[in-house]
Amino acid sequence: MIRRIVLLLLLSSQFTFAQQTNQCGILIPPPSLVNNFLSNFEAAIYVRTILDSINWKQNFTLLEQDGINNAYATIIGNKRFIIYDNRFLTALDQYSKTNWASISVLAHEIGHHYYSHLVSGNGSTPAKELEADYFSGYALAKVGASLADATAAIQKIAPVQGNSSHPGRDARVDAIQKGWYYSKAINTSPTTTARPAVPQPQQNPPPPVSESGWINLALYGNNAMTVYLSDDGRNYSPVALKTTQPFVFKYEMYNYGFLRLVDSPDAVTFKLTHNRDYSIIWNRRANNWTVVEVK
Repeated sequence: MIRRIVLLLLLSSQFTFAQQTNQCGILIPPPSLVNNFLSNFEAAIYVRTILDSINWKQNFTLLEQDGINNAYATIIGNKRFIIYDNRFLTALDQYSKTNWASISVLAHEIGHHYYSHLVSGNGSTPAKELEADYFSGYALAKVGASLADATAAIQKIAPVQGNSSHPGRDARVDAIQKGWYYSKAINTSPTTTARPAVPQPQQNPPPPVSESGWINLALYGNNAMTVYLSDDGRNYSPVALKTTQPFVFKYEMYNYGFLRLVDSPDAVTFKLTHNRDYSIIWNRRANNWTVVEVK
């Protein structure tokens, strides 16, 4: 999903359904005449139910924004958000003929934050979207949705053909189904088939297991700290670390990446490798912060 701080506004209430998509690469359903989705309160209940079912603490803020015809995850000012349009979700439910449609969209956006897809700032990729779809299927199975319910929204609003940022409909449906089956502990593949390429949430998700390539970065200090991560060593994105919560992530270009404790080209650059744990600690001898690998 392309994360933008500037929200895309609805240009007109009169449009041809088949010709419009939003910035998440999905078709916009016909507008609903009745807003049955009960504002932020109901959305918060759905989100809380999903998070409780997977034993994960919420690390984002839910924000209602009318008129954007969308629901998407983003980072604004180093804070994580899921921003959604009530009428869009209502229209989606009515168009898909199930209230699970809107819940599946919210679960998809939760998946983006669960996998820390937004840290790099590189925008959407098919791999990211399939991970979030997988998570959506997994989460919906946890909260009681049928397989048909879990795939209802994507069946209706995902374009058939994929592009450079979003996979096509069949691939997305397949990812949701795999997540749903995994949550139900149902193996639908022959034993000789390789494991799905999409990283899988565990029965009690975060932090993701190390076999998926994740890095666990912990801060040991009295106060929160902002550090800077980069896939390529040139473009760095700020990340807020808390002393009470390890930051679990992975780089997207290679199986390693770079970390700076200060936003400066002259700062010391640390190389971090997937499947390893690191700690940021205060070096009393050097009188500065440093990064050490935990072995």
